[in-house]
Amino acid sequence: MRRTIVVAEMVTRDLVRRRAAIALLALVPLAFYLAKHDEKVGQSIRFASLGLAFAVSALGLFSGNAAKGSEPRLRLSGYRPSQLYTGRLLALVGIGLALAAVYCGIILLDQDLRRPGAIVLMFAVTVLVAAPLGLLIGAVVPRDLEGALLLISMIGLQFLMNPEKSSARLLPLWSNRELGTYAVDLTDAGYLQRGLVHGAVCTVLLVGITAALTTIRLRRRKHMLSSAA
Repeated sequence: MRRTIVVAEMVTRDLVRRRAAIALLALVPLAFYLAKHDEKVGQSIRFASLGLAFAVSALGLFSGNAAKGSEPRLRLSGYRPSQLYTGRLLALVGIGLALAAVYCGIILLDQDLRRPGAIVLMFAVTVLVAAPLGLLIGAVVPRDLEGALLLISMIGLQFLMNPEKSSARLLPLWSNRELGTYAVDLTDAGYLQRGLVHGAVCTVLLVGITAALTTIRLRRRKHMLSSAA
């Protein structure tokens, strides 16, 4: 556990040092929120949440790709793949939840909402899905540009696809729509339950697949063992 925390601290410090990138990504949810602010409350909040998802996923993508050069050396020094992946994920979730807290505060001060707790829950679930999603894209796509294009396409589909379609449930952020509908439109608890279940299933799947890919990528080969000796 101690090594996992050490990795999380290293990743957090590395990301925080990139002030310009962090600042630009942190402003994405605000831009999305303001774009729909004067039209419809529910839409503006959902847009802000999806903007947060993009920001956290992008951080995961860039962080995961940047780590591909250093993680093999950490592996040789005794770190297990599970410690490296879990530490990086904890750092991303921590940064994402801090950003979510800021925007939840802005929204709750700006809007008169009947279910503020549901808004907080929606943003928290969004972060829990977005962090491993970014890491998975980074694990599958070797370069930042291609990964960013894939992420933009995925977020664009989330905006454009009719959420009532069964195929929309295949998108990792479909839970965002259900939780947002429950929080803003004051619908029945079925929306809350579906959103939480979908978010939990997506988080588990994304974490499991990325952890498996990380383990395969960092498995010790014979030449690595010889170098360590």
